[in-house]
Amino acid sequence: MCIELDHFFVCTAPGAPGGDELVRFGLREGPPNRHPGQGTANRRFAFANAMIELLWVCDAQEAQSESSRRTLLWERWFGRAGKASPFGFCLRPDASQDPLPPFPGWEYRPSYLPDSLAIHIGDTSVEEPMWFYLGFMRRANREKQFIEHPIGIRKITDLTLTTIRPVSSSVSQIVIQNGVLSTRTGPEHLLEVHFDGDRRSETVDFRPHLPIIFRF
Repeated sequence: MCIELDHFFVCTAPGAPGGDELVRFGLREGPPNRHPGQGTANRRFAFANAMIELLWVCDAQEAQSESSRRTLLWERWFGRAGKASPFGFCLRPDASQDPLPPFPGWEYRPSYLPDSLAIHIGDTSVEEPMWFYLGFMRRANREKQFIEHPIGIRKITDLTLTTIRPVSSSVSQIVIQNGVLSTRTGPEHLLEVHFDGDRRSETVDFRPHLPIIFRF
């Protein structure tokens, strides 16, 4: 299987106030979005090859409804300050890959997608990130959304994920083996996002606003 990162999300407080820190850093924010029936909303920051999504629950009843309960988004968001991983990683096929799902899971058909489309979600616990796959997505979709950022960074070129416990599911192992990210364990959930091959050798730590470090 040949897969690549389409976007990742991090669960945040309502309204994602940490997004203001990304804007102050020098990112250009894209249009926000709400997911009807799923009970979540977001703020988005697009790059030439992928996207960062700041996600929160805006409707607890929808997030815990029968149609969205299996996603565990409510549990992940509600427990983001504890053992639950606040991260989710969306994968897509690369240019050479057919759209078949790369890992075991189930088909989620939220009301905000056309009936012909589905999100393939891997079965894992909330202590691991959420792994999901969009077989219909292509890199060209992200390239069209990209507008140059004032800070000058363009592409996400590497990810290093720190988890409280080792990721061990078959789903996570497939993602790691495909080189989407590297993992390690530590005292807190954290994601290091590398841009443009760390060309400028600079680091910005967004904690405590977001569990994210930028290296560029």
